[in-house]
Amino acid sequence: MHGNSPHVGEDPVEADITATQRRALRSSISAIAAQTRDYLPDEYVVGSDISQGMQGVQVTVAVRPPVGNPVSAGFTPEFDDAGDDDLIPLEDREEVARGLAASAALQVKHALGDDIPPTAR
Repeated sequence: MHGNSPHVGEDPVEADITATQRRALRSSISAIAAQTRDYLPDEYVVGSDISQGMQGVQVTVAVRPPVGNPVSAGFTPEFDDAGDDDLIPLEDREEVARGLAASAALQVKHALGDDIPPTAR
């Protein structure tokens, strides 16, 4: 690289998480994905991931609608303020699930446009 990376001069955040914290994160994002699936029909694909990025541990939940663009929610959990079993609070999990489901449904609506006749009057 010739200094053109957006991360030049930044030191990566080293966030060593414990096995208990990783299990708690997996449980939380699995709950978000499951709740998102409950809001949507079976044609929507929902997945989740935990990764290590430049800012530390990154949590992502994504939805691929049957048509339209995929949507995702990603964030960095705070390890300092929460116990090992509550890294993503319940309120945040519910909000993310609702937001993802609504965004995915909106993507389908945008992709289909006004070409679909109304099913009821």
